[in-house]
Amino acid sequence: MEGTNFYNLKIAALRGIQKGFNITCELARTVIPVYFLITILKYSGILAIIAKIFEPVMRSVGLPGEASLIFVIGNVLNLYPTIAAIAALKMTVKQVTIIAVMLLLSHNLFVETAVSRKTGIAVWYLILLRIVLAILSGYLLNIIL
Repeated sequence: MEGTNFYNLKIAALRGIQKGFNITCELARTVIPVYFLITILKYSGILAIIAKIFEPVMRSVGLPGEASLIFVIGNVLNLYPTIAAIAALKMTVKQVTIIAVMLLLSHNLFVETAVSRKTGIAVWYLILLRIVLAILSGYLLNIIL
């Protein structure tokens, strides 16, 4: 009886390790390329151009202009690549908190809009509402923090 418990534990551990490895590989497929893309954009000067364009809006929410790219990535893709982008930009705790809350309100717009469309919600209104609330929350957090 005791040998069976050990065998079941061993099987469960092996399954857990395999699932953990599979999830890590799946996440790495998006996180690693985004990290390298942000790093390349940073050192090529392209990120500086993007930052300059969006700096006024990003500054109002307490973020550097480069964070506009993180905001776009989080809204177009999902939240995992944004973690890589944040790491590549070396943001402060305050800035990470602000962008995290903003993306909490407006992340993954394409997928979530498609799902919302199935329920009959006016999707353009929902998209606008989520983005406005994200920017408003960033603005308020910048004042509070």
